[in-house]
Amino acid sequence: MATATDISILEAQKREAGTKNAARRVRVGGKIPAVLYGAGKDAAAVAVDPRQVLRILRSESGHNTIFDLTLDSDRVKAMIVDWQFEPIKGTLLHVDLQRIAMDKRLTVTVPVVLKGEAVGIKTEGGILEQLLREIEIECLPADIPKNIEVDISHLVFGIEVRVKDLPHDPKLKFLTEENQMIAHITTVKEEVVVAPEAVAADAAAAPAEPEVIKKGKQEVEGEGEAEGDAKGKAKPEKAEKPEKKDKK
Repeated sequence: MATATDISILEAQKREAGTKNAARRVRVGGKIPAVLYGAGKDAAAVAVDPRQVLRILRSESGHNTIFDLTLDSDRVKAMIVDWQFEPIKGTLLHVDLQRIAMDKRLTVTVPVVLKGEAVGIKTEGGILEQLLREIEIECLPADIPKNIEVDISHLVFGIEVRVKDLPHDPKLKFLTEENQMIAHITTVKEEVVVAPEAVAADAAAAPAEPEVIKKGKQEVEGEGEAEGDAKGKAKPEKAEKPEKKDKK
């Protein structure tokens, strides 16, 4: 596993905090609003260059990069802990920066990189499924790895790689649950397509309308007739109209 040793410099300037108009003015001026906190000091509203921030985020160590942040005459170690992009244009809108004490352990997430070609893919026709792409660790800032590599060449059906199987480094403490699965070999699930003939056969074999519905209707009619007989008010049948005779 490689360690994030490249240190960048991010320049920051104090800004007005608390209003959307103030943040808009910062962006119009070519900067983006940011908040700096941590190391037991008060939070500070600052403005930073989005191009410098993007260079850090797109670097090999990404948001886990430890860099020098300059503010007025102060220079501190810091890292990016949160950021926000505009959803349509994709422009960077805001970042959260944290002061870092190099002698204090901190919690970060690092990517898990799979190495090798699994036997289960080559000989059993399976496919590799990665379920966990990041894990949470605790370490000193200087020991933050760019990623954690794990060999999956031995994987076959029924064998998995879990967090407890990752290479052990005494400098790192894994915080993600050790039995959580990272990767395994699985099969492609085939979609069952029902033939039109089978659909037609199922429709033909479908039972007719339940007899209980017809019985229910008859019972209701019977109740009405019984009630009419009991009250002596059953309606007589209508007499047929006499046929008209042709006049000769």
